[in-house]
Amino acid sequence: MRKPRLMTPGPAPVPEEVLLELARPVIHHRSAEAKVVMTEVTAGLKDVFRTKNDVMILTASGTGAMEAAVVNTVPPGGKAIVLNAGYFSNRWVSVCKAYGINAVSLDTEWGHPVDPEQVANALKLHPDAACVMGTLSETSTGTGHPVEAIGKIVAGTDAVFAVDGISGIGAMECQTDAWGVDILCVGSQKALMLPPGLAFISVSEKAWAKIDAFESRSFYFNLKMARKKAKEFDTPFTPAHTLILALRASLRMILAEGIENVWERHRRMSEGCQEGIKALGLELFSARPAEGLTAFRVPAGLKDSDIRNGLVKKFGITTVGGQDKLKGHIIRIGHMGYTDELDVISGLAALEMVLSDLGFEVEPGQAVTAAQRVFIGPTSAVAR
Repeated sequence: MRKPRLMTPGPAPVPEEVLLELARPVIHHRSAEAKVVMTEVTAGLKDVFRTKNDVMILTASGTGAMEAAVVNTVPPGGKAIVLNAGYFSNRWVSVCKAYGINAVSLDTEWGHPVDPEQVANALKLHPDAACVMGTLSETSTGTGHPVEAIGKIVAGTDAVFAVDGISGIGAMECQTDAWGVDILCVGSQKALMLPPGLAFISVSEKAWAKIDAFESRSFYFNLKMARKKAKEFDTPFTPAHTLILALRASLRMILAEGIENVWERHRRMSEGCQEGIKALGLELFSARPAEGLTAFRVPAGLKDSDIRNGLVKKFGITTVGGQDKLKGHIIRIGHMGYTDELDVISGLAALEMVLSDLGFEVEPGQAVTAAQRVFIGPTSAVAR
């Protein structure tokens, strides 16, 4: 029996302290104790998100927060600009279509970051766009997008900027308020170190003005109702409050480490994994890799399923392949949340051995050594 090692870009590993919270007796979700927990986690989420805006908790996956952002800020027949650069950013388009919203898709080649100048041009062509919908970390390609630069552009217009931060928040820097992010959508099962089931959404005053201007067609994802109950540190519907109790534990861990230190840890892990992949002669897929996962192209002559199955059978390591048009072409390794440098090193060592078993020429230790050089960092000469 192999020890399971989860190295996917979500769900991500969950700390034992957080899992233990889920084993405690269930409390009532409208109790005074539940409100105390809601008070603490709301403050903690604002700290992690780097925002003073309203933050609300939804019982849903991260897509629920995205749907709430769409249906509450853009009326039917309205227009949104979608920064479409991957499988998950295209979800903005799908949600818009479901609610009769005209989605102007600004397409970017998968694996490449969105060009802020193209966003500026799109806004000039579509000054009536109510919202620009983008992504911090595109999970399907392992690409990080220049949210700060885009936010500055959108801030100078009447449009609001909604960002899918589902796989990015907690793994890479995001200064929500300072970067002009009006609506931030986050999921629990990534770098926030929880099981799936909770979504979080922050809303700026600029975005509330859009929301208050019309009546949303959503009932469950109605942000006006959510805001009203959030002021009482409550939710309009029954929340997954056992997960919220677990969230308190994970946020305490994150805040004890310090969010800046968490970002730095993920930066190191990301850089170490990238250097290890390149040392094996493999090609990174993304032109601007995100922190939190690494995507690389499957080498010629090999199948992604053989590599991933080998990792599972021999070492208990679960990774994921590509989606949609990238299926069979890339492998994605997650290193977010409850992970550290040793997880990356062991994952690279396992990859070396599996590739060798499949006939790929590998010098044992070459990926591990490359990663270690990153983790050790610059060293000064020892005085003799």
